[in-house]
Amino acid sequence: MKNGLTLFLGAFVTLALSWGGLLLTAQRQIGSLSQFKDAADEQLYPQPLSGLADQGRLVYQDLGCVTCHTQQVRHEGFGSDLARKWGERGSYARDYIRDQSVLLGQNRLGPDLRNVGSRLGDAKPAEYAEWFYRLLYAPQSVAKGTNMPAHPFLFDVHPVAGRQPSAHALALPSKFAPGPGLEVVPTSRAVALVAYLQSLKDTYDYPIERSRNTPAPKKGGH
Repeated sequence: MKNGLTLFLGAFVTLALSWGGLLLTAQRQIGSLSQFKDAADEQLYPQPLSGLADQGRLVYQDLGCVTCHTQQVRHEGFGSDLARKWGERGSYARDYIRDQSVLLGQNRLGPDLRNVGSRLGDAKPAEYAEWFYRLLYAPQSVAKGTNMPAHPFLFDVHPVAGRQPSAHALALPSKFAPGPGLEVVPTSRAVALVAYLQSLKDTYDYPIERSRNTPAPKKGGH
């Protein structure tokens, strides 16, 4: 074709400009976001992960938790996430700026985890950590009927005889305990993972994002 090269270059330039425009638009909207400083308490939000929680983020990635869990709370009108108490509000782009890898997830075979660290109820952080450990070691012990697989490789099973019992051993129902004279102790990977899960809490509602995401008033009908 006499004009083949011209058509190819035209198509290439069109695609390149479209792709570049998409990246530049995303960078302008999201990539330039920074922490928000609250004038009332002088705190920056979102707050950075602790070193231990950041290690747990890597464990979360390594285990492929994104296969069954998401980390995105949809706004009202786009799903039932708020009704399920998966968050106090929908997720904002600014929530994710501390994440080196945004772990939005692929499926919701399990509940959304974006705010799992704020679902404490009346439990203290140590009690909630214990709940997480039991969920990881023997899911049925705390969530009967769940389809979550057990992760026993995140724990060490020690004989108690001849040694000081661990202060971190899990309190498991006899049905799920490894056997008489044995104790289950979280490994460093389990401790880091639970620290990461407890850090997942988008409870601060940014004034700018809140105003932009307020639903428009419904028009009266006739």
